[in-house]
Amino acid sequence: MPAAPVTRVLIVDDDPLVRSALGLMLGGQEDLEVVGEAADGRAGMAQVDALSPDVVLMDIRMPVVNGLDATRLLHERAHPPRVIVLTTFDADDYVVGALEAGADGFLLKDTPPPQIVEAIRKVADGEAMLSPSATRTVVDRLRSNGSDGRSAEAERRLSQLTDREREVAVAVGRGLSNAQIAGELYLSVPTVKAYVSRLFDKLGTTNRVQIAICVHDAGLV
Repeated sequence: MPAAPVTRVLIVDDDPLVRSALGLMLGGQEDLEVVGEAADGRAGMAQVDALSPDVVLMDIRMPVVNGLDATRLLHERAHPPRVIVLTTFDADDYVVGALEAGADGFLLKDTPPPQIVEAIRKVADGEAMLSPSATRTVVDRLRSNGSDGRSAEAERRLSQLTDREREVAVAVGRGLSNAQIAGELYLSVPTVKAYVSRLFDKLGTTNRVQIAICVHDAGLV
């Protein structure tokens, strides 16, 4: 039986104690490997180049280059790693800024360790992961923005999808996982993943949260 794939993780945080704690926490997981650390966003991007991690745990407030700018720069690349923003700050602007920058997840540092581990696994598998408070922030922002020109733009973007792609997009907007979408639409999980990748290209998005925002803006969920 082949060994289970190992997810390579890079920790980017200016607090050495946080880096150490995360390293110890993840070191006991057979399917996760901490391949490196960095103390600021610029060093983090250099480590991405050198180590090719699958997932980056990214702090927000750091010297030289902050986490939001580093995330945005990483997601401008052809094949960026997944990024989970892990921070002590739960301000609305940070949540929305991280997601707009292309982050695949947003968690607070006081999130229980098992949930952080599970978040890394889900994000590595193409899912999105938000803390409950971050989810509320996104939903509230969607509600407040639903009446402006975003609706027409979202509808225009979704109009280029096939019927099946639209069904998958709506399911993503409802917060369903790949496995749940597969069960509901009678597809295989690899097929759902292929559809989600196609949605990234057609909608100009980089993660599932941005797909969900587009679907919400269009009033489909």
